[in-house]
Amino acid sequence: MQVFFDNPWFAALPPAHARTMLAAARPMRLAQGAMLYLQGEPAAKVRDGIWGVASGAIRLSVMHENGNEAILTIVEPGNWFGETALLEDLPRAATATAQEDTELLAVSAEHFEALMRHADFAYAIARLEAQRLRAALGLVADMALHGTRARLARRLLMLARGDLTNASSARSTIVASQDHIAMMLGVGRTTLNTELRALARSGAIALRYGQIEVLDLDLLRAAAAA
Repeated sequence: MQVFFDNPWFAALPPAHARTMLAAARPMRLAQGAMLYLQGEPAAKVRDGIWGVASGAIRLSVMHENGNEAILTIVEPGNWFGETALLEDLPRAATATAQEDTELLAVSAEHFEALMRHADFAYAIARLEAQRLRAALGLVADMALHGTRARLARRLLMLARGDLTNASSARSTIVASQDHIAMMLGVGRTTLNTELRALARSGAIALRYGQIEVLDLDLLRAAAAA
């Protein structure tokens, strides 16, 4: 499927492994709000495998004991997820929920492990994990070193490049509700709205219904560096 080859990581796979991965996958559909797996699911269920998003989106989030949800990332089309639990053979670290009606490709643990026996595929997975670790460490550093407006601007820049996709160029429209962005940053809706309006007044973004339009990347980058 072309959507996967449009993804920088998948496009860089050796062609034989990319074809094997797609050939081994079975299609799945999830309705909006349906859960694919739950945070803390035991290792036996981790054996379900890994998934690629063909259309729609998957929200990866963690729940606090008090019921608050923190969104870690939105998995957009072309991206694969779920491999970390297979590598660790530990319970799922997050909950995966369909953000909208979503089509997935599921690759079993057995097929994944067969591919991992090839050094070049294993190296590609190591690169993927390194990219995601770097992004996670960046978010932790943002919380320690930057104020809310800079953190918001930095997360909007990530979302403009596809959060997990990390595309080379940024798109001009970010499809995300303010509630979900607030849950990504761990701030209240009122605080987020204040900071979004400040960025809008600066000319960096424009607020649309369910969307944020990036008007000036340089201004957004400047806010992110503050």
